[in-house]
Amino acid sequence: MKKLAILGSTGSIGTSTLSICESFPDRYQPIALAAGQNVDVAFAQCQRWRPQVISIATEQLAAQLEQRLKTEGITGIEVVYGTAGTVHVATLPEVDFVVSAIVGVAGLEATYAAVQAGKTIGLANKECLVAAGELIIAAAQQNNVALLPIDSEHNAVHQCMRGGQAREVQQVWLTASGGPFRNTPLADFEHITPAQALKHPTWVMGQRITIDSATMMNKGFEVIEACRLFSLPPSQVRVTIHPQSTVHSMVEFIDGSILAQISVTDMRLPILYALAYPERVDATPAPGLKFDLATLSQLDFSAPDLNRFPCLRLAYEAAATGGNACIALNAADEIAVAAFLEGRIPFLGIPRTIEQVLSETPAGHPSSINEVLDADLAARATARNLIASQLAGVR
Repeated sequence: MKKLAILGSTGSIGTSTLSICESFPDRYQPIALAAGQNVDVAFAQCQRWRPQVISIATEQLAAQLEQRLKTEGITGIEVVYGTAGTVHVATLPEVDFVVSAIVGVAGLEATYAAVQAGKTIGLANKECLVAAGELIIAAAQQNNVALLPIDSEHNAVHQCMRGGQAREVQQVWLTASGGPFRNTPLADFEHITPAQALKHPTWVMGQRITIDSATMMNKGFEVIEACRLFSLPPSQVRVTIHPQSTVHSMVEFIDGSILAQISVTDMRLPILYALAYPERVDATPAPGLKFDLATLSQLDFSAPDLNRFPCLRLAYEAAATGGNACIALNAADEIAVAAFLEGRIPFLGIPRTIEQVLSETPAGHPSSINEVLDADLAARATARNLIASQLAGVR
């Protein structure tokens, strides 16, 4: 029985992880949860799972949750809050496996603390490796901690890597759906609306991730992650447009062989793989995870157009530089995406803002998580100021 801490328990990855726990009650038990601001879902999870500890965003929300648990007669659950609370959840001594699925740098400190505590990590938080990958990978090596990717693409690479030695890898291929605009004329990009950009053709995801998929920044972050997870230079991590989203990634070996991982587009599968590793378990108790080969009628692959998707180009440039460039890339993207969703900048204003922030970011490699967070705050401030200046100029 593996005892789990789930960081981001009320999000899509968190709820999918709990679904796996539901399907495999003899294998996985969630004993520590870190929720966000959704008290209703957090309360329901407490009712169902009776964790030892649950963390929620703020002190006020924690008080609300405690009162609801008391009213319901539910006892024995420690309620904590904020970053300190999330770190407490991630480092609980009884926990064997930590699922890191908090979106953004909010989950960074807890994930790093879990690595230092020697916990096995199921990593679904892109920002951890993008912003602080150099520190997290070093800490994982020092503490002999396994970082098991839950992102479908990196999880697929991890599976394919089992077919050969690291020194035998020629290159890794990350597949991308191309988002909703892979065939949209470039002249129309300036007029793309948030409603259009939020219509992802394959996956159901949160707003920021969906917009990042539309700009292909999401794939750019995955390039940086792959470089760090698999110790590869950017030149050995390639992206290919694959609209069917059936092949989740491929690994090409030096002898010319290419191994591809094919499965349903369901996040429960990579979660189950990570939780069970190095085993593979029969997925029958989790309906819907079996792939029907009869549906495999067509597989299309094409090179991404970096003129159409400048965010991908910017990510490759940041990956080559590392350090502050990767931190600024993530921070500026988050601010720019929020401004786009609010109607404050156009769709192409996202890469323009990011590129300008990168040009104003000093080179450097933080040596601590606090320095990473400081660099993140500085990049966010630069992005906000640039957007404010642009809006002032328009007026």
